[in-house]
Amino acid sequence: QVQFVESGGGLVPPGGSLRLSCAASGTIASFYVMGWYRQAPGKAREAVATVTSGGTTNYVDSVKGRFTISRDNAKSTVYLQMNSLKPEDTGVYYCKGDGVDYWGQGTQVTVSS
Repeated sequence: QVQFVESGGGLVPPGGSLRLSCAASGTIASFYVMGWYRQAPGKAREAVATVTSGGTTNYVDSVKGRFTISRDNAKSTVYLQMNSLKPEDTGVYYCKGDGVDYWGQGTQVTVSS
Protein backbone atom coordinates (compact mmCIF):
# COMPACT_ATOMS: atom_id res chain seq x y z
CA GLN A 1 0.00 0.00 0.00
CA VAL A 2 1.14 3.54 -0.72
CA GLN A 3 2.52 5.50 2.23
CA PHE A 4 2.36 9.28 2.49
CA VAL A 5 5.10 11.34 4.17
CA GLU A 6 4.29 14.94 4.97
CA SER A 7 6.93 17.63 5.50
CA GLY A 8 7.44 21.38 5.48
CA GLY A 9 5.63 22.37 8.66
CA GLY A 10 7.03 24.72 11.28
CA LEU A 11 6.48 27.77 13.45
CA VAL A 12 5.59 30.96 11.59
CA PRO A 13 4.19 34.33 12.65
CA PRO A 14 0.72 35.43 11.56
CA GLY A 15 0.85 36.54 7.95
CA GLY A 16 3.68 34.18 7.12
CA SER A 17 3.87 31.43 4.52
CA LEU A 18 4.74 27.75 4.40
CA ARG A 19 4.84 25.18 1.65
CA LEU A 20 3.93 21.65 2.66
CA SER A 21 4.95 18.60 0.65
CA CYS A 22 3.50 15.12 0.65
CA ALA A 23 5.70 12.45 -0.86
CA ALA A 24 4.10 9.12 -1.71
CA SER A 25 6.00 5.82 -1.67
CA GLY A 26 4.26 4.83 -4.89
CA THR A 27 2.45 6.46 -7.75
CA ILE A 28 -0.34 8.89 -6.96
CA ALA A 29 -1.63 8.83 -10.52
CA SER A 30 -4.11 6.13 -9.56
CA PHE A 31 -5.78 8.40 -7.04
CA TYR A 32 -8.50 10.49 -8.60
CA VAL A 33 -8.46 12.84 -5.63
CA MET A 34 -5.53 13.82 -3.44
CA GLY A 35 -6.21 15.92 -0.39
CA TRP A 36 -4.72 17.81 2.51
CA TYR A 37 -6.39 17.55 5.90
CA ARG A 38 -5.69 19.16 9.25
CA GLN A 39 -6.45 18.51 12.87
CA ALA A 40 -6.42 21.47 15.20
CA PRO A 41 -5.97 20.95 18.95
CA GLY A 42 -9.19 19.64 20.46
CA LYS A 43 -10.97 19.50 17.11
CA ALA A 44 -11.87 16.84 14.59
CA ARG A 45 -9.78 16.37 11.47
CA GLU A 46 -11.11 18.34 8.52
CA ALA A 47 -10.46 18.43 4.80
CA VAL A 48 -8.61 21.61 3.85
CA ALA A 49 -8.01 21.22 0.12
CA THR A 50 -8.40 18.61 -2.59
CA VAL A 51 -7.23 18.28 -6.17
CA THR A 52 -8.43 15.84 -8.80
CA SER A 53 -6.31 14.13 -11.43
CA GLY A 54 -7.71 16.65 -13.89
CA GLY A 55 -6.57 19.58 -11.77
CA THR A 56 -9.89 20.63 -10.29
CA THR A 57 -9.35 22.05 -6.82
CA ASN A 58 -11.64 22.56 -3.86
CA TYR A 59 -10.99 24.38 -0.59
CA VAL A 60 -12.66 24.78 2.75
CA ASP A 61 -14.06 28.31 3.00
CA SER A 62 -11.63 29.37 5.72
CA VAL A 63 -8.58 28.97 3.45
CA LYS A 64 -9.94 30.11 0.10
CA GLY A 65 -7.72 32.73 -1.48
CA ARG A 66 -4.82 31.89 0.87
CA PHE A 67 -3.97 28.23 0.21
CA THR A 68 -3.15 26.53 -3.08
CA ILE A 69 -3.02 22.76 -3.58
CA SER A 70 -1.17 21.16 -6.47
CA ARG A 71 -0.03 17.70 -7.47
CA ASP A 72 2.90 16.41 -9.50
CA ASN A 73 2.09 12.87 -10.57
CA ALA A 74 5.56 12.39 -12.07
CA LYS A 75 7.14 13.09 -8.69
CA SER A 76 4.33 11.39 -6.74
CA THR A 77 4.11 14.52 -4.63
CA VAL A 78 1.31 16.82 -3.54
CA TYR A 79 1.93 20.35 -2.33
CA LEU A 80 0.06 22.86 -0.22
CA GLN A 81 1.19 26.48 -0.50
CA MET A 82 -0.10 28.38 2.51
CA ASN A 83 0.01 32.17 2.54
CA SER A 84 -1.33 34.81 4.94
CA LEU A 85 -1.34 32.25 7.71
CA LYS A 86 -3.56 32.81 10.72
CA PRO A 87 -3.38 31.38 14.26
CA GLU A 88 -6.48 29.31 13.48
CA ASP A 89 -4.49 27.49 10.79
CA THR A 90 -2.48 25.84 13.55
CA GLY A 91 -2.68 22.06 13.56
CA VAL A 92 -1.22 18.85 12.24
CA TYR A 93 -1.53 18.58 8.48
CA TYR A 94 -1.95 15.26 6.70
CA CYS A 95 -2.37 14.17 3.11
CA LYS A 96 -3.83 11.09 1.49
CA GLY A 97 -5.52 9.81 -1.62
CA ASP A 98 -9.20 9.00 -1.99
CA GLY A 99 -10.16 5.57 -0.72
CA VAL A 100 -7.18 5.39 1.64
CA ASP A 101 -8.21 4.69 5.22
CA TYR A 102 -4.89 5.26 6.98
CA TRP A 103 -2.86 8.35 7.81
CA GLY A 104 0.81 9.31 7.81
CA GLN A 105 2.54 11.02 10.71
CA GLY A 106 1.54 14.48 9.56
CA THR A 107 3.48 17.72 9.83
CA GLN A 108 2.91 20.29 12.55
CA VAL A 109 2.04 23.85 11.56
CA THR A 110 2.03 26.46 14.30
CA VAL A 111 1.07 30.06 13.58
CA SER A 112 1.98 32.28 16.49
CA SER A 113 3.80 35.47 17.26
